[in-house]
Amino acid sequence: MGTTQGAWRAAVTLALSSFGAAGGAAAQTVPAPVVDPAWLKADTATWTAGLELIAGLTGLNGALNFNGFRDGGLTLTVPKGWTVAVHFRNHDGMLPHSAEVIADVHPLPLQPQPSAFDRAFTLKLAEGLPPEATDDFRFIANREGSFLLFCGVAGHGAAGMWIRLMVSGSARLPSLAANPAGK
Repeated sequence: MGTTQGAWRAAVTLALSSFGAAGGAAAQTVPAPVVDPAWLKADTATWTAGLELIAGLTGLNGALNFNGFRDGGLTLTVPKGWTVAVHFRNHDGMLPHSAEVIADVHPLPLQPQPSAFDRAFTLKLAEGLPPEATDDFRFIANREGSFLLFCGVAGHGAAGMWIRLMVSGSARLPSLAANPAGK
C-alpha cells in the first residue's frame, strides 16, 4: 500500500511540476500588446482627437482590457483644449463593458464615478453595453492632468480595465503610447 501511495504522490508531483513549467512557458510566450496607429486620428483643423476604444480586444486579463492593454499600460495624450471623440466598441463576446473618463484616483473605485469632463462616458455606464454594441461620446479636454479611461461596470476597472489619459498644455498633437502597466 505504501508503494502505491508513493507512486501516486510521485505522479501527482510530476504532473503538477509539468503543469507549472508549461504554464510558465505559456505565460512567457504571450505577446505584448502593440499600439495600432489606426486607433487614433488627429484632425488639426478642428482640434479633434478621434480614439477607437475597444473593450475586450484580446483575452488579456480575462478580456478586462481596452485595446489589449490593462492597468494603465496604454496612454492617450491630447493637447489641452482639443475635443476628444471616442468611438467605443465592446468586442468581448461574453461580458458587458462601458467607458468613462474619471480622475486619476487610487485605490481604483469599484463603481462608476462622476465623469472628469462633461459628457465623457458611454451609455449604460454601470450596466455596460452588451457584446458588439457601440457608443460614441465627445468631450473637450479643457484642463491639464492625468485621468483614467475606466470601465464603469462593477469591479471591471478595479480589476485592471483602464488606460491613461494625459491632457497636456505642451503637446502639439495627440498620441498613443504603450508603457509599463501601472506607471
